[in-house]
Amino acid sequence: MKKFLPLIIFAILCFVPFVGLSTYVMHILILVLMWSVIGMAWNVLGGYTGQVSFGHAAFFGFGAYTGGILYQHLGISAWWGLPACVVILTALSLVIGYICLRLRGAYFALATLALGEVCRVAAENLVEFTQGNMGIMLRERTWVDKTWYFYVILIIAASTYMLIKLVMESKLGYYFVAIREDQDAAESLGINTTFYKTISLCLSGVLTGVAGAFYMNYMGYIDPATVFPLSEVSIAVVMVVMVGGAATFWGPIVGALIMVFLAEVIRSLPHIGAAHQTIFGIILILIIMFLPNGVVGDFGKLIKPFVGRRTSS
Repeated sequence: MKKFLPLIIFAILCFVPFVGLSTYVMHILILVLMWSVIGMAWNVLGGYTGQVSFGHAAFFGFGAYTGGILYQHLGISAWWGLPACVVILTALSLVIGYICLRLRGAYFALATLALGEVCRVAAENLVEFTQGNMGIMLRERTWVDKTWYFYVILIIAASTYMLIKLVMESKLGYYFVAIREDQDAAESLGINTTFYKTISLCLSGVLTGVAGAFYMNYMGYIDPATVFPLSEVSIAVVMVVMVGGAATFWGPIVGALIMVFLAEVIRSLPHIGAAHQTIFGIILILIIMFLPNGVVGDFGKLIKPFVGRRTSS
């Protein structure tokens, strides 16, 4: 049963648009799936390979601007940004890997954080290329109804899950985990750690860029503050993975579900305003204290009181 669970969930989700959900609920489900893709992508680098990144907004923004620039300057559909960003994000990841992956721990994290901010500032100032703070808007949308956007991101999310599962159950995945557990020991065994960390970064960056390219087509408008923000993308994806469970297949998906719905609930409360970031920070602290492995990683700990109570009765 556990083996077929992903297929069962995918089949159920395929019928969701036929239930007659409101436009708002469909929008929330699309965001959950998009953040699942971003979370799974970050999990490859941060969860499985142990390279904590605070700069994934750079990959997300580059993916979004790939589609936007193709539309703005070449007059072609922004959907071409999805295949195009694979090439662009691979090249960007190789450059970032060459610069940053020789660093370890906090130094790598700080380098990626600076990278995201550099990309944001560059996008704001390259006005002729990116339209600066005016942003890029799609003058016509592919679909008005959200159903087809839901199916597109569902296929992207399912493909991302299968690809990561395939990679992590291969020799490549074992190398990633070996680097996370002890990089020096991995090097002593003949593993080229810089090379495999670069592969992990490329995979993570490309998948995040694909999510960004989808965001451009779905929202129809982007600007530097929307796709390159530190708190709304780079920090948010870390929270998604930490809440759901790092280095687990289902953790980013569960984390995306929790965080997106929680964000909507908090923002709907009166007199909260920008304080929702503070609330998210408190939640993250509580998760780290009581569920250090996330909801999926510590699922047994969560259900233990209920199972124990049922057994004793």
